[in-house]
Order: sequence, then C-alpha cells, then structure tokens
Amino acid sequence: MSARYYVGVLNKQTMQMEVHRAQLFNMQPFIPGETTEVAKPQDTTQTHREKVDSLIEAFGTNKQKRALSSRRLNQVASDTLHQAVAKAANTVISQKGLEALEQEVAETNSQADSALHLPPCNANADEPENVYPLDGLLSPVDYQALEQAGAKMAALTPEELQKMKDEGRSLSIMKHLENLPSAGEDREKIARCAFYLSLLLKLARQRNITHKFGQVDGCPRIIQSKVFRTFTVDTFNTGRVQNVVSASMRTKLAAHCLALLLHMGQMTADLTLLHRDLGITEAKMIEIAKSMGLTLVKQSRGKADKAGLQDEHRQASLVLPLVKYEQFTERRKRRKMH
Repeated sequence: MSARYYVGVLNKQTMQMEVHRAQLFNMQPFIPGETTEVAKPQDTTQTHREKVDSLIEAFGTNKQKRALSSRRLNQVASDTLHQAVAKAANTVISQKGLEALEQEVAETNSQADSALHLPPCNANADEPENVYPLDGLLSPVDYQALEQAGAKMAALTPEELQKMKDEGRSLSIMKHLENLPSAGEDREKIARCAFYLSLLLKLARQRNITHKFGQVDGCPRIIQSKVFRTFTVDTFNTGRVQNVVSASMRTKLAAHCLALLLHMGQMTADLTLLHRDLGITEAKMIEIAKSMGLTLVKQSRGKADKAGLQDEHRQASLVLPLVKYEQFTERRKRRKMH
C-alpha cells in the first residue's frame, strides 16, 4: 500500500492545528538569532538559448563547451561587422546626403531596366553602325529569309505607297520607301528592314497575337517565330496558351524599331513619326532614345499652315561617343487628407 504523509501546523492565532499534505512543503530549520539567505529569484528574462548555454557551461562536455565558445566568438564577429557596416553607411549618408544616394539608386535601377529592353549594344564600337549592329537585330539567316518579302516592298508602286500614306499606315516606313535607292545592296537592305519594321509596328498595335499573325503579309515562318520569341510573352487564358505583348515588350519593340530606322536612315531617325506609328507618347519615345545614348534634335517639317505654324519633328542621331543623360526621379508630394 502506498503511504501518504501529512504535516500539522499550529495556527498561533486560533491555537488550532491545521493539517497539510507533506509533499507541498520543503522543511527548513529555523535557529533564533541567525538570518536566513533569501533564495535568489530565477531570471525570467533569459531566453531558452541562454538557459541551455548556462547548462552547457555548468554541466556540458568539453566538446559542447568548445562549440559554445566558437559560436559566441562568431556572434561577436558578426556584431562587430554589422556595427562597422552601419558606421560606414552613416558616414556615406552624411557625406553625400540621402537624396543623392536615392538618385544613384534610381539611376542604377533605370539602367538595369533599360538594358533588358535595348538591342545588343557595342558601346566601344569605332563606327556608329556597329554600336547597334544590324546582325544583332536580324541574324544573317533572318536577313536571307526576308529576300522575297523585301522585294515586294521595293516593288510597291507610287500609287500603292500613296494609298498607304493616306491611310496613315507606317509613316516612318513610307518616308524610306519613297526614297529607295535605285539599285544595290542599300536598296535591298532598306526594303528588307522596311518589311520587318512594318511587322513590328503592326505587332505593337495589338494585344493578343494569334498564330496567323503576319501570314497575310507573306511573313516567313522563321521571322514569325523570331517575333513571337523576342517580343511576346506566353499567358494561359480560357484553357489555352496565348501570345501577349506586355508593356515591357512594347518598350522593347520601340527600341528595336528605332535601331532599325537608324540603319535605314544613315544613323538618323524621326522620333515623331515613330512614336505615332507605335501608339506611344513622345515622352516615352524620347526616354527610349536617351537610354540608347542618341543625340536629340528638333527640326521643322513641311510648309507652314494658315496660322504660320510648322510641324516640329524630333530627330535622333547616333553620334560617337554616345550621350550619357542624367536620370531624374520624379518626387511627388503627397496630398494631406483633411
């Protein structure tokens, strides 16, 4: 049988004995004239890791103690490194200022974003036409595949060109087709680039692209695949995969179109006609031209109207060395809510 133990405590006020279970008491002798040390309360602020470390220090093996010492040294080194980094950051901020640092970060991000959409670039090229080389836009295989399509563009009659012009179709291309060289490699190059450029302009105006895109215009299969692969993204919609021209892809389209026009126009392109053909704002077109390091010029075109005004066109030229424009971040003030 299991035994239970009880203890009797005399209540001096009532002079009655109270019985309590002995398991609840820790009996200690009391000697008059001596003071007893009060047990130190346990530190409740210690974390579980700190309590385990204390146990290792008191009862751990030599291996555990060496591991604890190594971890504490690494922690000290890590804290020292963080303090040094924080001190260095505060020094840089105090020297340059927070706004200057934010400007540098914005420039870096802007350059990184634009680099994703720009055509292959050789900034150290000796000749302007080699900065954005034509074979970076159209590979030799692609260029050869455009032979028949380019020949059709070169064979357009003045009446057909005028009809396309009246319909407002690809005005930036009409300018070059109306002034094609009579013969030679330049004529073939401009005609083939004109067909490819017309395809990109048509793509920029569309949202969802079908697999029949370009077939009506006689687009070679290899060029169609190149366009889908380079300027569209795949999305899953209504149970099937679709090719979509996203906002970032439109920026990429604009940059490649501009590079093509540079090769067609002796390293000069009309930004005003191009942004109208692409359906983007002039400010966006200028931003892309600046990211490509082009020189911007504003010129007047055409005859003056009745009010005496002329249509001013923005021209972009590739001149070495490339222009490095400063990036300005727009800081908008938040309106206070009342």
